[in-house]
Amino acid sequence: MVPMEIDLAQAARKTKYPMDAFLFVQRGLEYTVRRVHGQAKPGADTQSRHISGQALCFGLRDYALEQYGLLARVVLRQWHIQGTEDFGQIVFTMIQTGLMAKTPEDSLRDFDAVYDFNEAFAPKLQLSGNN
Repeated sequence: MVPMEIDLAQAARKTKYPMDAFLFVQRGLEYTVRRVHGQAKPGADTQSRHISGQALCFGLRDYALEQYGLLARVVLRQWHIQGTEDFGQIVFTMIQTGLMAKTPEDSLRDFDAVYDFNEAFAPKLQLSGNN
């Protein structure tokens, strides 16, 4: 294991979430930051690439759907992620262990009920009629 994965494993042991959930949030954060701010330039100020808890929740939703498609909800549930509050718990565990940073304005409450998981991950089926 590389050092970051060791740190993630140590952080995960302090919670009900498996390491895969932490890896998902870490990769989903990178995905979301790239979507919001574009590709990082060498030597760029990381503070200027900050995103809010709400923006991260929507990015994690999109990342989950992109990665797992119709199984996204099942995969997240397997990792004990039942709502956006769980994303917040993972993020703030990573902050407490020094794996992520936050601004003074960031709060765990930023992750409260950002969206309904049942709606966000419900399959959107289109039925076509035989005309």
